[in-house]
Amino acid sequence: MTPRFGARCRFCLCNTILCLFLALFIFWLIFLPKEPEFTISNASLTQFNFNNNTLYYNLALNITIQNPNKRVGIYYRHIQVIANYRKERFSMVNLTSPPFYQGHKNTTFLHDVLVEGQQLVEFGEHELSQFNSETAAGIYNIDVKLALWVRARYGKFKTADYGSSKIDCKLKVPLSFSETPATGFNTTKCGNVYVLTNP
Repeated sequence: MTPRFGARCRFCLCNTILCLFLALFIFWLIFLPKEPEFTISNASLTQFNFNNNTLYYNLALNITIQNPNKRVGIYYRHIQVIANYRKERFSMVNLTSPPFYQGHKNTTFLHDVLVEGQQLVEFGEHELSQFNSETAAGIYNIDVKLALWVRARYGKFKTADYGSSKIDCKLKVPLSFSETPATGFNTTKCGNVYVLTNP
């Protein structure tokens, strides 16, 4: 390979890379993708008891999903709800609702997402003390994570399915003695998630 030929190859390669980055930058400017926003708008906790190393629970959630994008749609292929207390997972629920598409500037409501049952958990002395304190106060710190499998739509172009992305929702849920959401629950915005930019 002559020096002149090698220099031309490097020049062509640099031009190709530059054009690719420029195309990606223009694509990003056109669509300006933003992450969807997740909020727990209501929660009802009608049972949260711990006996003989077993946690008994009944938690119902109303989840609001907002797509702030003007030009990007989102296909939700699968949603999983994971509930933790004091870093101990006590439930994992696969939502049975069919996959759905969320259009531009759209809001979707998932009502009465039920997390109920019983689970063996191991609480240390500190965790048990915290549980007893929260029982006395009537308000529990429950960490709910949403695992998503989604696909984005940019105009007519659809991406492949994204892997699992998790949204973290740190809740303070009052114990209620009815199925309606307990007074005192504050609408909680969940942590940010980057499902539109990371395949």
